[in-house]
Amino acid sequence: MKKIVLSGMRPTGILHLGNLYGALSNWIELQNKDYERFYFVADWHALTTGFSNSTDIPQNTINMVVDWLAFGLDAEKNTLFVQSLVKEHAELFLLLSMITPVSWLERVPSYKDQIAQLGKSKTSNYGFLGYPVLMAADIIIYKAHYVPVGLDQVAHLEFTRELVRHFNHTVEKEVFIEPQPLLTEVPKILGLDGRKMSKSYDNAIYLSDTEEETAKKIKVMFTDPRRKRKSDPGVAKDCGVFMLHKIFTDKQKQNEIEKACSQATIGCVECKKMLIENLNNALKPIREKRNELLQKKDYVKEILIEGSKKASLKAKETMEEVRDAIFSKGRLG
Repeated sequence: MKKIVLSGMRPTGILHLGNLYGALSNWIELQNKDYERFYFVADWHALTTGFSNSTDIPQNTINMVVDWLAFGLDAEKNTLFVQSLVKEHAELFLLLSMITPVSWLERVPSYKDQIAQLGKSKTSNYGFLGYPVLMAADIIIYKAHYVPVGLDQVAHLEFTRELVRHFNHTVEKEVFIEPQPLLTEVPKILGLDGRKMSKSYDNAIYLSDTEEETAKKIKVMFTDPRRKRKSDPGVAKDCGVFMLHKIFTDKQKQNEIEKACSQATIGCVECKKMLIENLNNALKPIREKRNELLQKKDYVKEILIEGSKKASLKAKETMEEVRDAIFSKGRLG
């Protein structure tokens, strides 16, 4: 049997370059390797901090999956599905929550960080506290061997591995396997203001942006702070504009730009003009595909419905094993 790869995204709407050239580019690279692949819309996860905006989730789901397909994710090679259409995720989440110590949840690396960023009004619910358990259920219900992550996300996956060990020990049976991180190199992409590109920071370039909107954003993008004047030498690797050149500009030209920046023979305005042209040229066919798919929303919905049916078959098989392990003779008398 092929080994299984699984990952998901929360449906926050249209995707920006950080999403596209981070996680999604890795998904697309993996689709040409010998794995069985499951990629899902994590709509229940979106509720943990955004329940008041739940009515946006259906449209956000379509917009996000349209971006997946336009960017090159192949629905024929991958199983694309919606978390909430596979009810077994919720059942496994419930059963795992019965054996998960609260102290484990409170020490998850992002728990306190998210509370600080989002405030207690959005994070004082059980769903937020228990989201790592739901995340674990999402992964292990498909007996996923690998989860593609960046190095900074390995600690999050370790919670799932620890919970697998705890469950197997509790039921005295090897029901689940421990998923391994499939380490992938994620290109560093800064937003317009020099911080990490993020929708929440309002500093992102979106696939849905027009060529004119993209050009306008690039023109005001932060560059190397050392270059207050054109005659000031800079360090290209510290510049958000050059980080995009590393994706959208050919290697020879990258080297020329890096050298010219360090020698102050090129200004930031000229550098940005080259990026605007290269970026828009690269995104043009993707944007055209996106616009085409937006006219075929029923087709996108059908992909997700069929994918969810396929995912359900796998999830149902796993849940039969789980119920047998928990409720088999000798466990409840």
